[in-house]
Amino acid sequence: MDLSVWLAFFAASWAISLSPGAGAIAAMSAGLNHGFQRGYFMTFGLVLGILTQIVVVGAGLGALIAASSMGFAIVKWLGVAYLVFLGVQQWRAPAKPMVAADAEGAAVTTRGRLVLRGWAINAVNPKGTVFLLAVVPQFLDLGRSLAPQYLVIAATLCFTDLVVMAGYTVLAAKVLAALRSEAHLKLLNKTFGSLFIAAGALLATFKRVA
Repeated sequence: MDLSVWLAFFAASWAISLSPGAGAIAAMSAGLNHGFQRGYFMTFGLVLGILTQIVVVGAGLGALIAASSMGFAIVKWLGVAYLVFLGVQQWRAPAKPMVAADAEGAAVTTRGRLVLRGWAINAVNPKGTVFLLAVVPQFLDLGRSLAPQYLVIAATLCFTDLVVMAGYTVLAAKVLAALRSEAHLKLLNKTFGSLFIAAGALLATFKRVA
């Protein structure tokens, strides 16, 4: 990939990562509930989800999903159901300050589960597939080997997402550290739960491009 092309994609990847969506909500939710060190494992899952999407698009399966009404509907409604499920979980989460929970040795979500949760959010999202199908070809040189170009694109997207989601996670973790009252924590849980459900509702309205 030529340097000028890569620089253009690098700039675009920051806009992609910074744009609000289910990934940003998940990163902030993880920071809110688990602090930065543990919550950041959600980002590793989100990045694995991006890599999954790139593999799907690179293998040509993305175009197949976008073209198939049944395949698109299955992926879309799986994504909707999962986001709503996360929203309900967050809404019902106990209003316990992170510091107190750590001090008491309370059970917390494992790092592996956070990674899996993040992966599912990005992997089961047809909007991501359609978006990559629309954006990635603009930066590919079809006269050259595609595999190295996809590797560059994947590495660039992963880097920007790791940085941006770290910001979202630490922001929520700092907010949590500043809050102690049960009422405030309960409000935050319900706010993030509502955001997950809203993200699911928005995904439900997303239509396949003919």
